[in-house]
Amino acid sequence: MATHSEEDLCCPSCQDIFVDPVILSCSHSFCKTCLHNWWKVKQCQTCPICRTVSIWGDPPRNLALKNLCEAFLQEKNRRASLRHTNVATGFCSQHSEKFKLFCVDHQMPVCVICRDSKQHANHAFKPIDEVAQDHREKLRGSLKGLQEKLVVFNDVKANFSQTEKHIKVQFRRTERQIQDQFEKLHKFLEDEEEARMTALREEEEQKSQMMKEKSEALGREIAALSHTVKTTEDQLRTDDVSFILDYKSATEKVQNYNMQNEPELNAGASSPLIDVAKHLGNLSFNIWTKMKSIVSFTPVILDPNTAHSELILSEDLTSIKHGKKRQQLFIPENPERFEYWDAVLGLGFDSGTHIWVVEVGENKDWELGVSAENACRKGFVGSMVWSVEFTDGLYKVFSSVKKFTQQLQPPIVKLRKIRVHLDWDKGQLEFSDPDTDTHIHTFTHTFTDKLCPYLCTRHSLPLKILPGKVCVTVES
Repeated sequence: MATHSEEDLCCPSCQDIFVDPVILSCSHSFCKTCLHNWWKVKQCQTCPICRTVSIWGDPPRNLALKNLCEAFLQEKNRRASLRHTNVATGFCSQHSEKFKLFCVDHQMPVCVICRDSKQHANHAFKPIDEVAQDHREKLRGSLKGLQEKLVVFNDVKANFSQTEKHIKVQFRRTERQIQDQFEKLHKFLEDEEEARMTALREEEEQKSQMMKEKSEALGREIAALSHTVKTTEDQLRTDDVSFILDYKSATEKVQNYNMQNEPELNAGASSPLIDVAKHLGNLSFNIWTKMKSIVSFTPVILDPNTAHSELILSEDLTSIKHGKKRQQLFIPENPERFEYWDAVLGLGFDSGTHIWVVEVGENKDWELGVSAENACRKGFVGSMVWSVEFTDGLYKVFSSVKKFTQQLQPPIVKLRKIRVHLDWDKGQLEFSDPDTDTHIHTFTHTFTDKLCPYLCTRHSLPLKILPGKVCVTVES
């Protein structure tokens, strides 16, 4: 059986094994697609090799060549499969000898017979077990990095999963608090509505009763007056003697009634009608003003997503304390959370004047002030904090920008509250005691970053942001 080389079975155009070969009248063969592409480019039906014009617009298939190509590919695949099987079993496919050497030049395992063949003349060889050991060590080194990365990926994935659960917990907790707040507002509005409706009903009943009583009294007067009128009319129709005898008494009765005042609808000090203006005037404004008794405004709201894992925040996000309780709950690893400091941030400011008061009470280890929003949360480097702190019985002020810690003269009375006054535009940050209005310290700096209220504590007693005074100002 004649054998054909791979070169004999390659298309002259694409240089690959023929695919669906066709034959021209000049006896040259090409892949059908290659030939039509050539004709499309040249816009003439000529042979790409000899330039002979084809007599067929659709050349016939070269079935013999197609069968040869398919047989060649099948044999090639069979040999490759056999070679792979022999290599996998550790034996040379040509010599059926076990692989004991490794050709450094060809980077492949060989047998002792292959070593002496022309194919591997002057090549360098190593024992295959040494090469395998070297490769194993290299692969182990590479694998170690992947294993470490896999651990990190699994940790991150676990954190993602736990964070997803934490989000649902946050949602349910926040949803409940919103509902509680609105229930209080609804209850207040319902009570206020009932109180105002009760006042309206009482006024309606009072004035309706008053009109009823006046109407009944007037009815009695009307009956008496009607009787007098009828009696007088009857006397006018009597004979002269009787009329003259009764004239004096009849005249007195008529004159007495004429001297009486006519009844008035609005007799008395108050209007007989319902005071609509009193009930409806500025109704929503008056209710809103009265609502101050059940609502409060806190100038600083703490962000729980920034809080260190050992800090416990109140439900209204206005106070913190240090404790281990929070460690029992999952705290996701998010970039804004403090890890180095036991601290939390409030919502920030990048302009204007802002004042808030922090009640420190009996807490013996605290620090408070402001921090740049982009301050480092994972370590000390890069922190930008302006603060007053109390620790080990000493008061200090700290500025990371000027890199100093200054001890303060202890106040006459222990500080229980700290007032923070930030004027971002003027670049001033002032601390004072609101109870005695005593100045503590003032920082001056040209602020360029957004500043966030900063609270830090390592004590179990809370630091609390006190609510501000709520007032309503009416401008005409």
